[in-house]
Amino acid sequence: MVQHEKAESVSVRSYNNLVAWQKARALVKRIYGATKLFPKEELYGLTQQIRRAAVSVPSNIAEGHGRKSIGEYLYHLTIARGSMYEVETQIILGGDLEYLTQTQVTSLLDDTTECAKVLQGLITSLKRKQSPNNA
Repeated sequence: MVQHEKAESVSVRSYNNLVAWQKARALVKRIYGATKLFPKEELYGLTQQIRRAAVSVPSNIAEGHGRKSIGEYLYHLTIARGSMYEVETQIILGGDLEYLTQTQVTSLLDDTTECAKVLQGLITSLKRKQSPNNA
């Protein structure tokens, strides 16, 4: 019963108000902008892969927020975190392949780092709420 009450307190706020979701959404816009100039032959390769991974981050934050328990929420947040690392790797690869300039790579990686920090803060906060020591 305590677990159910805690889950309800998590769902009071809309996911739209979460800084992690807002930063992830902004990153998606930047990724789409940066990949517009990727070669056409990459449309179904790296372009599609990095875009899907980027979209996965705010999508999983939102989906997790709509779940019934903190455990389910945390599960989706860890998927979002994994997708964030996937985006970071693909940004680096975009630089390696010279589809992105070093300035773009640095700027996008700064954005992913900030987004990952905020996401980790949300995960840590929810883990504290889930902990039986805080009941």
